[in-house]
Amino acid sequence: MTYQFKPNGCCAKQIKITTEGDIIKEVQFVGGCRGNTTGIERLIKDQKICDVAQTLRGITCRGTTSCPDQLAIALEQIVSHDTAA
Repeated sequence: MTYQFKPNGCCAKQIKITTEGDIIKEVQFVGGCRGNTTGIERLIKDQKICDVAQTLRGITCRGTTSCPDQLAIALEQIVSHDTAA
């Protein structure tokens, strides 16, 4: 399934997440620091959603959040949505 998330408080303008069950198949950041976001995209491919969310949650950049933190929030929302359905 593919999800789109609009982050707040970071450089990325959108995060597109494709999952298969509880596994992240692809993530694409729109905006943000291209080198860093590409690195994140590659590192988390084929990883468990909950593991990635736990690892990235709370990372800050110039304030109270960051692209990785916003990705963690999006992943947590996906898990909440899937368990509520």
